[in-house]
Amino acid sequence: MEERNEKVSPNSTPESNDANIDNTKQDKGSRSKVEGGRGSGKLLVVIRIAGMVKVKGDIADTLDRLRLRRKYACVLVDSGDGAIMGMLEKVKFYVAYGSIDKETLVELVKARGQGVGGEVDAEKVVGGLMNGKGLKELGLKPFFRLHPPRKGIKSKLQYPKGVLGDNKDDINKLLRRML
Repeated sequence: MEERNEKVSPNSTPESNDANIDNTKQDKGSRSKVEGGRGSGKLLVVIRIAGMVKVKGDIADTLDRLRLRRKYACVLVDSGDGAIMGMLEKVKFYVAYGSIDKETLVELVKARGQGVGGEVDAEKVVGGLMNGKGLKELGLKPFFRLHPPRKGIKSKLQYPKGVLGDNKDDINKLLRRML
């Protein structure tokens, strides 16, 4: 027979200890689903500002995972996802990001949304994005390609003197200059 070494508190039975372990596993699982669920945060827009020359390998991998493979590429992400926010913190010296408003999102989809199939209804796509659907589900490519910004940018300085990092709501002004 095998021996089992179990830590048992003096006032409990082994059956109650197993039940407590199972309950803590269930609690952790249910909590992670609620906190990390899609659509739980604001919609953020992330724009790659820096080019591809002299970018460290781990930074290049993170930008690739975010689908920011070219300069002036743009993606939409959920701010409620902790992994995405960690990636943004890592690449904050190469990108500009902030929360996008609905009007700017409609303009972005109309001007730069590339449909996989055919014509794209911008209002329908924006409604789906606000409800937590992804761009692929709505028939669009998962990234947008933008023009360089009109009137230029200070691409080597952090926000508020430049554009790198978290631009909060001012990202909408930059994005409109790039459409």
